[in-house]
Amino acid sequence: MASASSSVRRIAATVLAAGAVVGAAALPAAAQDGHHQRPRVEISRVQADSPGRDDHSNRSLNAEWVEITNTTRDAINLRGWTLRDDDGNRYRFDNVRIVGRATIRIHTGSGRDTRTDLFQNRREYIWGNRADTATLRDDRGRTVDTESWGRRHH
Repeated sequence: MASASSSVRRIAATVLAAGAVVGAAALPAAAQDGHHQRPRVEISRVQADSPGRDDHSNRSLNAEWVEITNTTRDAINLRGWTLRDDDGNRYRFDNVRIVGRATIRIHTGSGRDTRTDLFQNRREYIWGNRADTATLRDDRGRTVDTESWGRRHH
């Protein structure tokens, strides 16, 4: 009788161990649904209110910006991605590669694009000082990340 009892315990232990392995294997798939995983590319900082007077100078326009960070180790090409505000103003990324663990800053005004700074070449402010939402979408139009501040009253 003792051997039958130990066989049952061994079988039960094997079934439990197999269940744990299956559960662990299923876990990453569930994490991929986007609810529990940090975005690969995220809006890391926004400076919506340019310091000083809003005098529409290029210097003031460029002091309004959004930072985007690649949280992975791999480079990501942002070609076709968009950055948009609540009013529908949209910046479309060209052939922009953001290397792993790097941050790029997208300025509102004019300038010469570099690896770390991009320019929208606009003559008007984009981001609302008191309230707005920055939305980053991938090349398929899927929302990757959003950053909101203040309260909008429509």
